[in-house]
Amino acid sequence: MGLLAVGTPLAWPEGKQKADQVRAWGMEQLLAIWNRAKGKERDALLWGDEIEYLVVAFEEERRKVKLSLRQADILDALAKDESLCNRGGVVPDLQAVSRNGDKLPVFHPEFGRFMLESTPGKPWGIGFKDLLDVEPNMNWRREIAKDHMDANEYPITITTFPRLGTKDEFATPHYPPSGERLRSQFLPDEIANPHIRFPTLAANIRSRRGRKVEINVPVFKDVNTPVPFKDPTVDYDLHRWPEDDDVRNGAAKVDHVYMDAMAFGMGSCCLQITFQAKNITEGRKLYDQLSPLGPIMLALTAATPIYKGFLVDTDVRWNQISRAVDDRTAEELGEEPLKHDRWRIPKSRYASNSTYISEDPRLRPEYHDPNLIIDTALRARLVEGGMDPLLATHFAHLFIRDPLVIFAEDLEHLDLSKTDHFENLQSTNWQHIRFKPPPADADIGWRVEFRPMEIQMTDFENAAFAIFIVLITRAILSFELNFYIPILKTTENMETAHNRDAVLNDRFHFRKDPFPPRAPPRVGGSSTTTTPFPSRPPTPTKLGPVEEEYTLMSIDEIVNGRTEGFPGLIPLVESYLNSVNVDVETRCDLARYLDLIRKRASGEWWTGAKWIREFVRGHGEYKGDSVVGEGVVFDLVKEVEEMRGTRRKGGRMFKGENGRK
Repeated sequence: MGLLAVGTPLAWPEGKQKADQVRAWGMEQLLAIWNRAKGKERDALLWGDEIEYLVVAFEEERRKVKLSLRQADILDALAKDESLCNRGGVVPDLQAVSRNGDKLPVFHPEFGRFMLESTPGKPWGIGFKDLLDVEPNMNWRREIAKDHMDANEYPITITTFPRLGTKDEFATPHYPPSGERLRSQFLPDEIANPHIRFPTLAANIRSRRGRKVEINVPVFKDVNTPVPFKDPTVDYDLHRWPEDDDVRNGAAKVDHVYMDAMAFGMGSCCLQITFQAKNITEGRKLYDQLSPLGPIMLALTAATPIYKGFLVDTDVRWNQISRAVDDRTAEELGEEPLKHDRWRIPKSRYASNSTYISEDPRLRPEYHDPNLIIDTALRARLVEGGMDPLLATHFAHLFIRDPLVIFAEDLEHLDLSKTDHFENLQSTNWQHIRFKPPPADADIGWRVEFRPMEIQMTDFENAAFAIFIVLITRAILSFELNFYIPILKTTENMETAHNRDAVLNDRFHFRKDPFPPRAPPRVGGSSTTTTPFPSRPPTPTKLGPVEEEYTLMSIDEIVNGRTEGFPGLIPLVESYLNSVNVDVETRCDLARYLDLIRKRASGEWWTGAKWIREFVRGHGEYKGDSVVGEGVVFDLVKEVEEMRGTRRKGGRMFKGENGRK
């Protein structure tokens, strides 16, 4: 979640006039951070996970389930719990939180008034015992949250509420749609957190763009789906706001489910992992090497096949969030000639990465985006201030965006001991990997945030994916693995990850050989040793064409390995575990998590998206017309809630055993 500063927000016309000042001051704060922390060292990797929940309320007698808009009440109950307060508190946004050895978790508000975010109370360490504490900690967080909800309310971990934005009452309490901030046909302003940052963010995105956001998701065409499909929930005769003309001007596409507000994207839940590196060099290396893995993990965690009460023909949330916060003008989108704006910008501010930043000799010029848009003046200022050109290019690309939420009080004077102006832009560039400098007010190092993964329905799954990506980072650093491919191929892979059943049916660009030019570690097997590396560096070899370094692979090949060629991410992790002599009991416990990843990649276990889609299609009330009715959603969410702490209890989500009703 972004900054929750308090102040007097500027509406967009006035905010636009102050954008250059915020960018310039943000760059000065960044340089202050750089000069203060570029030599900062940490002893070991620390990491943390973020779990986001939807809060739902069941009406058993009516067989209905709705979103509960009681986020503030739940957080207040958590903050006032005397037993939790005596142990240091759990809601830093409402109370002073302290930790004296207790790992009590922490809860935060999120964009949606129906959402909660939870994190462990302290970062996880490098030890393998910490890895085995992740799932119990996730269970514990869920239990604490539930204990402070009403009896009929539950925290569930699905990416989006299936009937968000339908014409019926999908939230409690109920509010009519089309408020001043969102101006949505489908959602009320009250759906969003009332903190001034969130409605201002939504309103300024709409104002800067010059129209409402436009989200169109292809409908899943089942046996009885109308052809052509025209979203029946769209009101073409609404005349409440000027932006209501959008649909009359073609905003709602045929054969698509149409949505028109930020909350349809930012009301989604995900699983994020943040790593603290031992220094900036390690952080920059992790940023680069994790980038090509983002689309792979997005496809593996696919869990979003329903929007606004319809089955859709995509499996993941990413592009819907991207469009929900897309503030680009018609000129920046290339729809009109440049006249008032500076650039045509090819991506939303919520998008896949466009830069590599490591000063790694393996980073070839051909891997970069040849058409990267940067603010050359800001880049020059960073280089003048001592930052290397590669990292300066990264930040000069992020700062082509305008700040969206500006508080008048922050413009009175520049404080180089703070990071508010820098974070104003950094925190609203939502890339799939985020490079995070140390904050000004805490003893924290350089961090890398891994953002693409979808939230999973059970704590076992969420723990498995968190543990897996942590072990991947250990293998990357231990074996000096090289996953570089041209950055534009990662962008292409992110699009491929949206395809229905991409994990089974599609292929992704991936590097053929991840090893440095020396003897690779022995991969897989049960040996506790690795092939020793030579003591002398290899003779440099002439590099061939970049196109020969990567090829198209299935998710199964990337994760489990190919008969000839790429060894597979799971075997690489197992090789790392072999090299550090993990005890047998811990190794067996970790194997259960790795087994989930292995079987998900092979198709033996379904993704959440496939399981949800097949649950709906097999439900007795479903008519084969792509419409996911209230009764279907009630049974679906009930099933998800019942499996919340299980490890596939009763075979759920195994292929062919999908718990249909």
